[in-house]
Amino acid sequence: MDPVLARQTMVNEQLKARGIKDARVISAFLEVPRHKFVEEYLKYKAYEDYPLTIGFGQTISQPYMVALMTQALMPLSDSKILEIGTGSGYQSAILSRLCRVVHSIERISALASRARKTHDELGYFNIHVRIGDGTMGLAKESPFDGIVVTAGAPYVPEALIAQLGEGGKLIIPVGDENLQDLRRITRMNDRVKEESLGGCRFVKLIGKKGWTD
Repeated sequence: MDPVLARQTMVNEQLKARGIKDARVISAFLEVPRHKFVEEYLKYKAYEDYPLTIGFGQTISQPYMVALMTQALMPLSDSKILEIGTGSGYQSAILSRLCRVVHSIERISALASRARKTHDELGYFNIHVRIGDGTMGLAKESPFDGIVVTAGAPYVPEALIAQLGEGGKLIIPVGDENLQDLRRITRMNDRVKEESLGGCRFVKLIGKKGWTD
């Protein structure tokens, strides 16, 4: 596998063909080596059009879904972003190429450790991974310009909306355990605007304000 060619094919066939147009997002997907975020035996599938297991009942999301959520978040070069659910570390790696700093929360310590190691090996030093309950957010680092949740929630945790800055966006899948609606929630003048971005399917968001384990 030629990783550079595989990334270019992924971008052309999976992202651009489905409406991912943001040039900065496309550039990030061409740069970040997705095969570094999966286990050795799955590297040959790293650029395919579906999620892959990363252990512990978790997955690295389909490339298009990562791109859709990233584009919907609309991060700027000086943005401070919060990610709920570090997982493999791929989503936070993409975001790190687009904004000033990424704070990421993961409940499974082994995944957090693995993601940190991969980020360090790639030189992505503006990502800060913590172990904790992502449904509670990270109040001490708020407000955030954007929050992205990489697991399906039964409802939108109020703490996450409260930790958005003015004009900040929250991207979150909301629904039952099998199917969710991807939503973009924008905070404006202490009110929120909510949009549907379409159906999706994620693993469960576990935590005090999510699903029980």
